[in-house]
Amino acid sequence: MKSKSTTRQRLKPNKIAVRKSQPGNGFAWWGELSLVLVFYVIYTIVRNQFGSATISPDSAYRNAEKIMDLERFLGTFWELQIQEWFIGNESFITFWNHFYGSCHFGVTIFTLIWLYMRFPRRYSHERTTFLCTTGFALIGYSTFPLMPPRLLSNCNEYGACLPKKYPFVDTLSDVGGLWSFDSGTMQEVTNQFAAMPSLHFAWAVWCGTALWPVLKKPWAKTLIFSYPIATLFAIIVTANHYWLDALGGTLLLCIGYTASNCLTHITKSSP
Repeated sequence: MKSKSTTRQRLKPNKIAVRKSQPGNGFAWWGELSLVLVFYVIYTIVRNQFGSATISPDSAYRNAEKIMDLERFLGTFWELQIQEWFIGNESFITFWNHFYGSCHFGVTIFTLIWLYMRFPRRYSHERTTFLCTTGFALIGYSTFPLMPPRLLSNCNEYGACLPKKYPFVDTLSDVGGLWSFDSGTMQEVTNQFAAMPSLHFAWAVWCGTALWPVLKKPWAKTLIFSYPIATLFAIIVTANHYWLDALGGTLLLCIGYTASNCLTHITKSSP
């Protein structure tokens, strides 16, 4: 019969092996943090280099009309009706304003940290997918400036009188949330016509696809499955996006995964 001391000695190497499989095989945590932060700062600078004040509202409005015309053709121009159903409930709208402003970053940061700490082998591929998806969004923003529904008033804050009025409510401005886009500074330094594709939705779906395979609890799987659905509702009810922006975000994520797979294959093939 084997002694307890012998059993303990044999267990020690396994414990050490488990620790070695934890974060540390690639970049250290501070390297990963620096990589993501530097990338996002560069992405933000490129996206906002001109700001909405220098982008033609007329061009952004014409693209919005194209999006709405396509949705009418498909029989799915539902954004205005959905907002009208709920706009009278101020507390409900306030909740979704906060959801829109906080979960976009909060859940995404949690996903990155959780994968890095618990599933380092999966983390590298998912991080690369996330960065590729975010970077490729700049192509859409630069080639297709799009006026979001919340700006489709007869005369918006950019001084552009639009040919046709759409009674969308800018819920962040009129109801309240974590921030407002109304200040002159925000208008000058941010690109508020960066709506297609929707990174809000792309990031939400990425969180779902990254976490779903590693979650074990049914309640956790239900929660992460519901998150992209809740995000889709949030971006529509707050009039920040059209549903086609969300579709664009989904296609963008597919491109991000494809690029990540290619980079992984190239890395493994290189001597």
